Amino acid sequence: MPEIYGSDAYSPQEIADRVETIGVKKAQLPLLPMAALGVLAGGFIGLGALYFNLVMSDPSLGFAAKRVLGGVTFSLGLILVVIAGAELFTGNNLMVMARVHGKITTGLLLRNFAVVYLTNFVGAAGLAALVALSGHGEMNDGAVGASAIAIGTAKCSLGFAEAFFKGILCNLLVCLAVWLAMAGRHVVDRIVAIIFPISAFVAAGFEHSIANMYLIPLAIFLAGDAAPESLGWGSFLINNLLPVTLGNLVGGAGMVGLVYHVIYKRD
Repeated sequence: MPEIYGSDAYSPQEIADRVETIGVKKAQLPLLPMAALGVLAGGFIGLGALYFNLVMSDPSLGFAAKRVLGGVTFSLGLILVVIAGAELFTGNNLMVMARVHGKITTGLLLRNFAVVYLTNFVGAAGLAALVALSGHGEMNDGAVGASAIAIGTAKCSLGFAEAFFKGILCNLLVCLAVWLAMAGRHVVDRIVAIIFPISAFVAAGFEHSIANMYLIPLAIFLAGDAAPESLGWGSFLINNLLPVTLGNLVGGAGMVGLVYHVIYKRD
């Protein structure tokens, strides 16, 4: 396809080629590096969520300012994943392009998804435990902890369908952020490309499975015995994580990966 964009960014066709090539490399990672990079990604997304909660705990901010600024700060998580290097389940949904094009097997794809998803959980929930033990929730006279508990409780109270559709919309934007970052040739290009889609999904209140692996366990740890009935491990796993994960798969693998495969890679 001829270059018509007039910039030094990679063209959409070149992005599709890069996503496929990187998908093959991700699928072929040995187990230990894959698992270690998965733990890192869970922790990185948790750091972005920690940053987000600090903004959300400030009652002096208006609704729109709080949501948009919270979204910008949350972008730290994917910036760390993309720039520092890590394996994130939601971003790896784009590996479906390499599978559909026959570059990797279904077994390798599912192996990556399973290992990365589980180790993302370890990294995110492990960070939540450390943050709870650090006394972080006591900042701003306890407002930071109260905000974390309120966020976790609200997420566990979502209906299955609502959580599912919010998961679709979330990972549509997350995978578009990864796609845009692939267009950049420099670190600053990639950071700027990430911020707008990520801040949009956070500001809109959509649901990200890996972020919730930090936010909801943190709320459970901080609330302790005083946790409301709707906030618990069972409601987290069944009412939130299951539908959000399914929605993330549809939004990322289906609405971004498969669509771009049809446009640029279908023979």
